[in-house]
Amino acid sequence: MTTPRRILVTGGAGFIGSTVADLFVAQGHTVTVLDNLASGKRSQVPAAAAFVHADVTSPDAARLVREGQFDAICHLAAQIDVRKSVTDPAFDATVNILGALNLLEAVKVAGGTTRVVFASTGGAIYGDFVQPPNLESYAKDPDSPYGIAKLSVEHYMAYYARVHGVPTAVLRYANVYGPRQDPHGEAGVVAIFCRRLMERRAITVFGDGLQTRDYVFVGDVASANLIAATTPLAPMRTLDTRAWNVGTAIETSVVDLAKAMMRVSGVTVPLEHAPARPGEARRSAVSIAKAKAEIGWAPEVGLDDGLAATYRWFLAHAKGA
Repeated sequence: MTTPRRILVTGGAGFIGSTVADLFVAQGHTVTVLDNLASGKRSQVPAAAAFVHADVTSPDAARLVREGQFDAICHLAAQIDVRKSVTDPAFDATVNILGALNLLEAVKVAGGTTRVVFASTGGAIYGDFVQPPNLESYAKDPDSPYGIAKLSVEHYMAYYARVHGVPTAVLRYANVYGPRQDPHGEAGVVAIFCRRLMERRAITVFGDGLQTRDYVFVGDVASANLIAATTPLAPMRTLDTRAWNVGTAIETSVVDLAKAMMRVSGVTVPLEHAPARPGEARRSAVSIAKAKAEIGWAPEVGLDDGLAATYRWFLAHAKGA
């Protein structure tokens, strides 16, 4: 049990953010959730957490950070849809870059002692020109405005750390799945498959279905946030010094994912193939050796167990889904 801290979770009404907030509350910390409820749900905010309804880009959010005397901020509020970032890159940059800058500048003004843990991306930041599992030190060459924005914020995080002494940490998520998930993004395929199985409908696979992703359970992602917010940090040097991949280092194909979900659910449905989607990465997975060695984090939930827990949640919330 760590010393109780004051924690702000931005995006804490969302899928990942609410799970992070739950864990901090369970560990005895004082938690405040900031969310504009554009995609998050008020019902997912822990009852023991304070809730502030505001946008991360707003003066209200900056004021909360300046006056809240938080020990750490887990910054998960974001525009998360890669396709949306392609159609409206200016909106993506406004939320994902300017929102983060709003918080970082407020931390600096308040004295620069609040730790900022940033939810980045291990799936989109490295690009398609490296061989998975991707190491943190690999070249960053994102090919979507979403990935570009996340990388931009990482550079700002390094700047605020080196120049202003702000204690920053970056977590580069693989494809996060689990209870409360919405069917958006690449990991959203788990939520989509859950609904198809519940409805006894065929599962659609794009292309040959052999494209791979690294699926990490949301509870393991929450534990990475807890560790990153509370563990001692090394002196800031390069962009990757305080950045850690959060995944499993295991590639799972879409076809194997569908088979695993049918196995854990006890439901069998046909697989239907549709044309491959242009521009889709063929393989994706992240190395987690650095996280294991430096902050002592490793995933604890295997794919079958995580998928079973997710399917049970969707069954229990079928009416709401």
